[in-house]
Amino acid sequence: MKPGHIVNLLHQLETRRPVTVLGGAVIDVIASAYSLPFRGCDIELKQQSVNIGGCGLNIAVALHRLGMISQNVLPVGHGVWADMVSNALKTHGVESVLKVEGGDNGWCLALVEPDGERTFMTFSGVETRWATSWLTPLHVPPGSLLSLSGYQLAAACGEVLVNWLETLHDVTPYIDFGPRIEDIDPALLTRILALKPIVTLNRREAEIAAQLLDVEPEHLGPAWQQAYGAPLIIRHDRDGAWFYDGDEQGFVPPFPATMVDTIGAGDSHAGGVLAGLSSGLSLADAVCLGNAIAAMVVSKRGGDCAPTREELLLTYKDV
Repeated sequence: MKPGHIVNLLHQLETRRPVTVLGGAVIDVIASAYSLPFRGCDIELKQQSVNIGGCGLNIAVALHRLGMISQNVLPVGHGVWADMVSNALKTHGVESVLKVEGGDNGWCLALVEPDGERTFMTFSGVETRWATSWLTPLHVPPGSLLSLSGYQLAAACGEVLVNWLETLHDVTPYIDFGPRIEDIDPALLTRILALKPIVTLNRREAEIAAQLLDVEPEHLGPAWQQAYGAPLIIRHDRDGAWFYDGDEQGFVPPFPATMVDTIGAGDSHAGGVLAGLSSGLSLADAVCLGNAIAAMVVSKRGGDCAPTREELLLTYKDV
């Protein structure tokens, strides 16, 4: 990587291709745990923070802090958690175009172990109850990037979302399946992948995807291209990332980071990639931007720490 490469990429960021972020906005209760609980045990936790979170919200915040414009479709219901979500959205300067009746937003308990690894326990709310009546009025312009999460696609409403996706024209889904990739109905997954989405997976999720294709994890990229003909990003966290797009593939090196916890790193990485693609960057450069952002996120505690463009410029001015 040439000196000043990240700074050069940051100066190119401008919303040229429309972006819609569809996903959840929930409350994250983050606590330190000396170990994970086992059946029948009673462990003491130390609360770190109570933040707004959710894949969709984290991506929307990351884009906003990079100076990008996005249409955010984050269901906000009615209740204690929904009120907290609504207030936090205002604080972050992020607006959702979707207000719904019939329930509260969800929340998540995140346990962070001493090595920074995190384990989530999620209580779902309106963010997993997508209805056709919510989706039909939405306008997603042709040429758009559309961010989606496996948490929604694996829920009971997954087919509703896919039915709607199949009606859109000239829209590229960007999907982070997350740990729910193995929970999605195989027939529904086939329909999703027929839409040629850009898919991003972490190391563990890539192992699951490799099993689905009956290949070794190190052969997933080429096998994915042969099976689906769609771009794939495999994030190896502190070991960088690989990308595959047709005949083009490559490795994007990591950036130095002091691991504190990994909450929000994948979502912030997605925000960086989407910002890059919306600005007309190549997939390789977009992934490079995602790596730079994720390195800053894992160096801080809690998921609500996506950097601003100015913070990135200061951090990487000599890189």
